[in-house]
Amino acid sequence: MADGDIKNVGIISKAGRHEPLEILGELLPWLKERGYNAFVDRETAERLNIKGYQRAEIPDLIDVLVVLGGDGTMLSAARLVAEKGIPILGINLGGLGFITEVNRTEVFTAIETMLKGECSIEERMMLEANIIRHGEVITGYTVLNDVVITKGALARIIDLETYIDHYYVTSYKADGLIISTPTGSTAYNLSAGGPIIHPSLDCMVITPICPHTLTNRPIVISGDSLIEINLKSESEDVYLTLDGQIGFSLKKTDVVEVKKSPYKTKLLLPCERDYFQILREKLKWGER
Repeated sequence: MADGDIKNVGIISKAGRHEPLEILGELLPWLKERGYNAFVDRETAERLNIKGYQRAEIPDLIDVLVVLGGDGTMLSAARLVAEKGIPILGINLGGLGFITEVNRTEVFTAIETMLKGECSIEERMMLEANIIRHGEVITGYTVLNDVVITKGALARIIDLETYIDHYYVTSYKADGLIISTPTGSTAYNLSAGGPIIHPSLDCMVITPICPHTLTNRPIVISGDSLIEINLKSESEDVYLTLDGQIGFSLKKTDVVEVKKSPYKTKLLLPCERDYFQILREKLKWGER
């Protein structure tokens, strides 16, 4: 993105937090003085007593999106702008912050770098998940982190008959199954014993959650693969969760189809990025 290409800046903040309001109290006048238009999500705008916009309409109005929050806010923003291919600058006001890498103290420096067109863009693979019931696709989602099938707290172990590129793999008997992108490999996948995957790779990882068969281990497959998971359990207490934020109730014989999305998340990086330094800092590697 070259200097001069940016005129309209979208801003989405984590709901209910005071820190974004403090930052925007300085940032909005700063942008206006420099001739940029700001489009702030309605919930944040109401707390600032300014005009706001529904999140769903923001992608059609902007050239770039600034996200003030944690990785959860970034995940919802990534899904929001994926189809438009709008680059995102994430300001970390949350916890770990694997995706939102800019710290609060670096906000103005990072945004100035972005507006000058000097940020590099890192593209992240996304997944498309479709739910097929009685042979018909009833709904579909695009996600950045992961697609997860889990049982409810009181449900028994569930049976998930799994195919890759139409070849039968196995029937997982487990508490659930995680299908993750490289970006999502440091999220639920990591907690369930799955591998960390460098975000530049084009692949997916399938990780069982508490498998009944201890030899069922995580498996990394090509990003061009098609994964089909057939729910064989009678239980009504089985759910599909998208990026840990959207839930959908599954029924017996439902098929969850997962493949690479045609869309990618475009992350703006205002400085040279060292992924392994991030791992050391976030995961406390080397500390006793």
